[in-house]
Amino acid sequence: MNRYWTYALLGAALAALILLGLSAGPFVLYLAMRVMILAIFALGYNLLLGRTGLLSFGHAAFYAAGAYGLSLATIHISPHPLLGIFLGVAAATFLALIIGFFCVRHTEIYFAMLTLAFGMMVFSLMWNARSVTGGDDGLYGITRAAISLGILKIPIYKEYQYYFLVLFFFVLSVFLIHRIYRSPFGLILAGIRENHVRAEFAGLPVKLYRLGAFVVSGAFAGLAGALAVLLESNITPFASHWSRSAEPVLVSLIGGLQTFTGPLVGSIVFVVLREVVERFTHNWMFWFGVILLAIIMGFRGGIVGSTAEILKRYSRA
Repeated sequence: MNRYWTYALLGAALAALILLGLSAGPFVLYLAMRVMILAIFALGYNLLLGRTGLLSFGHAAFYAAGAYGLSLATIHISPHPLLGIFLGVAAATFLALIIGFFCVRHTEIYFAMLTLAFGMMVFSLMWNARSVTGGDDGLYGITRAAISLGILKIPIYKEYQYYFLVLFFFVLSVFLIHRIYRSPFGLILAGIRENHVRAEFAGLPVKLYRLGAFVVSGAFAGLAGALAVLLESNITPFASHWSRSAEPVLVSLIGGLQTFTGPLVGSIVFVVLREVVERFTHNWMFWFGVILLAIIMGFRGGIVGSTAEILKRYSRA
């Protein structure tokens, strides 16, 4: 596909998202925002898993750090949403830097288990620090105040108003992560994934690059958490539970690990499929798991990867 067709498709997708925000009802907008927030989470996560080859089970800690960072900033400092989002991302980035410093010294199962251990430590801390986090009750009533830009105030209280703020950060995240993928930094991460021993012999500071990928990934997880708490108006310690860390893993597997658009497609499938299954059965977790398992087993390269492979075969025939 040439560059002009790519730009045309991207323009059409953006126009469709804008039109959706202008015409859809509150429930559809709510689902669309959940998809975009999960996509931000999964895109950042796939920079670590799909690009660098590191499987983390603790990314919910950074998601929760972004959510609690925004919530505490709103309660104790200022209700300005952009300030809260900035402080939430900063908190997640700082936490990722600390945890990543210890985790990137190891690889494969040791890395995964270390991230899981740190993630559960964060969950326990948020559960027990009742005076700060609200304990198991969490923090509630996080309002969406208007964005004040000098003499201009942009309200985001209503669903369609907040939708466009989420859309802005979604488009910004897609753009930034795509640039990271195509940058020398992103290409080195792919090289480390393929053969980290050769990268070390080439003189590359592999641990430093892994730490960089881990921190960037954690920052996007924090952004997703901050946007999510403004959408739901509350946050509980379960946002940092390991089960939340499984979501970007599943989304990446559904869409395609080593594809850029895989997490985007996976997020749509995950959110919409879950919503549909919940409406048809009380045992939705069982059937949701069965369907996800069938998709992952049926599309070994993910939906995007498998589709691209099929199209490539037909083009050769």
